[in-house]
Formats: sequence, C-alpha cells, structure tokens
Amino acid sequence: MDEKNLSLRLEKVANYVRKNDRLADIGSDHAYLPSALVLNGTIDYAIAGEVVDGPYQSAKSHVSELGFENKIDVRFGDGLDVVELEDNITAISICGMGGSLIASILDKGFNAGKLSGKERLLLQPNVGEYTLRKWLVEHDYKIIAEDLLEENHKLYEIMVAEKSDQPVEATEADLQFGFLLKEDQTPLFKKKWQQELQKNQYIQNSLEQSRLDQTEKLKIVKETIQQIEELLKA
Repeated sequence: MDEKNLSLRLEKVANYVRKNDRLADIGSDHAYLPSALVLNGTIDYAIAGEVVDGPYQSAKSHVSELGFENKIDVRFGDGLDVVELEDNITAISICGMGGSLIASILDKGFNAGKLSGKERLLLQPNVGEYTLRKWLVEHDYKIIAEDLLEENHKLYEIMVAEKSDQPVEATEADLQFGFLLKEDQTPLFKKKWQQELQKNQYIQNSLEQSRLDQTEKLKIVKETIQQIEELLKA
C-alpha cells in the first residue's frame, strides 16, 4: 500500500473527504491517506498525527520524499493533542483502531476543547462499533453515512458523523447494528451478522456445558442471539 494504492478501507474513507477540507489524520502511520488526498487534488492541507516514534519518523520521511512538507504537517502527539483550533480543521479521520480507543481519543479531545463542532468525523473502527456509536450519540454527533466492506477476509465498518444542533436519539438496535446499515441489509451486512450469530450460539453452547453457574452470562448471550435473529428476519 502507498498513496497511489490505498487499502480498500482508506480508499472508502477518502471518498468522504470533501474538496478543500483541512484534514487531521490521527494515527496516520506513513501518512498515506493525507498524501493520497493531496496527490489527487482533493485537499491542500493536512495534519498527520502520530504518537509512536517509529510511524512518526516514517510519516515525516514519506512526506518529505513526496515534497509535501508545505501541505502535510506531521506532528508528534497523543490523539487530538496535535490539533489546535487555529488549524481550522474541517475533517478528522481516525482509522484502524478499536472503537473504544477511537471513542476515548474523541472524548479526550472533546474535553480538552480540541473539537470545534465544525469537523466531519471519518471513523473506521476494527471492533467495538457499539461503543463508538454510543459516544457519538451522547455527544450529539449524527451519523450521516455508514459503510461496510470486506478486506483480507475481514469485515470493517466506516462511520461518518457531523455535529448536530439538537440531541441525537438512538435505539439499542441503532447502536448495535448501525443506523443506516441495518436499513440497507446488504449481503455483507447479513454475512457479518450471520457470523456474529454463529459466534454467540457457540458461546451459548459452551456456557450451557459449563460446571459453573453461568446464568447471567447466558441471559446476555441469549438476548443477543434473539436480537440478531430478529434483525436477520426483518
């Protein structure tokens, strides 16, 4: 992968970056995403943030090799600590992490005043989508787009969110299955939840065979199985 050949996940995320956005790519690794967007003329300014020295140095070297130093500012720091309000960021991408970690990065940035509310959030959690959606809803971010893709035999979700001027409401089904994804019910969506159904059925079987009292765990697993079965029948 490089800036000319992004992974499918980053390519999908790139599609949600608007013309002339000022992007902050958190956990940028080699800065492939901002480099690709500068290369194709979508943006002309980005911050590439990294908290690990190795990827930070890789990003600096890569940006330098491309001659993009005046367009991509590679910064070392934890999460949204690399962003200042005077940067006038209009899009923030956080990709390839767990949903809980992404939520904690957003939460820390929110509490530190790093989010102006004008940014479009481009998020690609590897797991923990429920936790991330819950944070977005609790902080009045409306999910305006969701995507589901398969890459290297794994299924990944992408969420695009923008700050709402009114409280955002959500059901448990919205948080669990996605506001928009559960409405579309694409073949990939059904594949994902068939896999989750089988996983939970296996867990149920293991708990039922346990010699320990697994009453509470069994209750949760059975409820999850029922929710998924009802979803797939809809």
